Amino acid sequence: MKTIFLALLILTVSSLADLSVQQIQEMVNKIHQKREGVKLETLESTKEPFVRLEENNDTSTYVIPRKDEVAESKLILHAIVNGKAYINDSWVKIDDNILGYKLKFIGKRGVVLRNENHIKKLFLRKKRNNFIKIEER
Repeated sequence: MKTIFLALLILTVSSLADLSVQQIQEMVNKIHQKREGVKLETLESTKEPFVRLEENNDTSTYVIPRKDEVAESKLILHAIVNGKAYINDSWVKIDDNILGYKLKFIGKRGVVLRNENHIKKLFLRKKRNNFIKIEER
């Protein structure tokens, strides 16, 4: 009984596995093709979709943020030195808070900030080959 079951299992698997090497290579090539996403310029020019709700006594008012309010909340990474990041004119390290976000990771060219379910990645504006490394002797 076991041998019959094993033989049927092998027969079933071999009949379903009719992929050729060429078909597998085509699938891999499709995976490696660069997919087009939304351009950064398009994202920056879109209006903020969220509105804030302000409650005064018994009335509720919807407030759409102004452009200058949105500009104030922008986070700009200026520098990364010795495990600290210079963001919006202040030096922060991992687990420090800045504008409601907590710094979670500092890399060579960027940082990761998190605010509850929102994750922001900031990168240095210009790629530079003249990194300064400070080492103890």
